Amino acid sequence: MKYLWTFIWTFLLVQMLSYVAGNMLGASYEFQTSAILAVAATLLIYVIPAIIPDEPAEKKAIH
Repeated sequence: MKYLWTFIWTFLLVQMLSYVAGNMLGASYEFQTSAILAVAATLLIYVIPAIIPDEPAEKKAIH
């Protein structure tokens, strides 16, 4: 369920960002391009936590 909600929110936020940024630049709004970016952003959000280790790194300091 968390994956579904992550996709929905990412999809909506990327669509909004694409619309606002496009209007600020004077470009036209492209739903298909924004949808592709939303899917890519969702996949990135899923992959990055899997790559980052859970435990903190050991500090080897000389005191």
